[in-house]
Amino acid sequence: MAGSNGKQKTVRDMILSLGLIGMAAAVIYVFIPHDDHAPDLKRVDYRVELLTAQRAASYPVAAPDGLPDDWKATSVRFQGTNSERWHLGFQDPDGQYVQIEQSTQKRAEFIDQASQGARATDVTEKIGDRTWKRYTGGRYDALVLEDTPGSTTVVAGTASFEQLAKMAQSLKLS
Repeated sequence: MAGSNGKQKTVRDMILSLGLIGMAAAVIYVFIPHDDHAPDLKRVDYRVELLTAQRAASYPVAAPDGLPDDWKATSVRFQGTNSERWHLGFQDPDGQYVQIEQSTQKRAEFIDQASQGARATDVTEKIGDRTWKRYTGGRYDALVLEDTPGSTTVVAGTASFEQLAKMAQSLKLS
């Protein structure tokens, strides 16, 4: 029986060690600040980039007009080389992401990139005086403007189709 006392001591030491580690983890969890909220994104002014894109692009550049102030522009860029790519990103009032993407790149490739893998559905909707086709199943849902020779316009993001449609409705092409 001399050997069993050593085994009991080892098991007891292991249980005490696990308890001590558990208490240390609890203390760290309680006293180290952690925030589960998304960071507040900085609003960007996209007017200069929009003017640049309107002058340089071979297609009418889309930008919102009359969108409420609770939509926050968060990213903007225009790449004039190769496929004349216009990007304007927003955070909607619900904290979801909505982007406007335009390009002269090959339509199917561009839609796949802008929607991050979404596929066309049979659903089209009339928004204002324009027809948009719904895409879903990728990282983003998307609305793709129909009948735009020479370029492709995509409104995509994590927001609902209702919010994507609000953005599409606000777009002015110039």
